[in-house]
This record gives sequence, structure tokens and C-alpha cells, in this order.
Amino acid sequence: MSRTTTAAAYFRKAERALSGARLLLAGGDAEGACNRAYFAMFDAAHAALLAVDVDVSESAIKTHRGLIAAFGKHLVQGKRVAAEFGGALNKVERLRLLADYVGDPVTLEDATWSVEQAEAFVEAMRTRFLRLEGGA
Repeated sequence: MSRTTTAAAYFRKAERALSGARLLLAGGDAEGACNRAYFAMFDAAHAALLAVDVDVSESAIKTHRGLIAAFGKHLVQGKRVAAEFGGALNKVERLRLLADYVGDPVTLEDATWSVEQAEAFVEAMRTRFLRLEGGA
């Protein structure tokens, strides 16, 4: 699979995760909504990195920390995306970790915020980076 095809595939994956986040939120599942919101952002960030073809090894972006660090370095610090998107990605990841691995409940307010951030993030990455590869 080419890097362009892979970027488009990651954008489609981000859209599916975002759709799931919306459904889970509507059903009152705050933890599930945070999880899917984070993965929508994670996949959109992965797609954006692939679309700009930065010098990052695939192994470096296979982990959550590695991908978030590469996103920050190449896209936020590189002034390709607003810093707010990097901050939102980090905060939604923290909420996802809380939802998935800690016994403390995530509030519906936090879940709503996470889904809203994911919607804005995915749209911004799609608008900015999917056009670089000619749509998909």
C-alpha cells in the first residue's frame, strides 16, 4: 500500500471512529465515546503525517506516544497546524486513558468535549492534508 493510499485509509478509519464516538455519546456511554474520539484523532493525526510525507519511520508512529510526539514536532512545531490541535490531542488521550484504564468515571461533559474536539480535529486534518494527496 502506498503512503497516499495509507493516508486516505487512515482518514476513513478516523471517520468511522468519529461516527462511533457520536453514537456512544448519544447512548450515554462517556467512556466509550472518549475512547472512540481519541482514536478518531489518533488516526487523523497518523493520516496527516503520512500525507505530508515527513521523515518519520513507521515504527516511530506505531505507538501512541510516538505518534503524538511526531505530530507535535512535525505539524504543530512545524507550524502546519494550530497548537490548539496538539493540546486537544493530548487532553483527549488523557481522558481516554482515564476511561480505559482507571476506575474513575468520565463525565458526560468530558465526553461531549472530547467528541467536539475530535470532530474539529478530524475536519481540520482532512481539510488541510487530504487535499495534498488529491482527495480520497
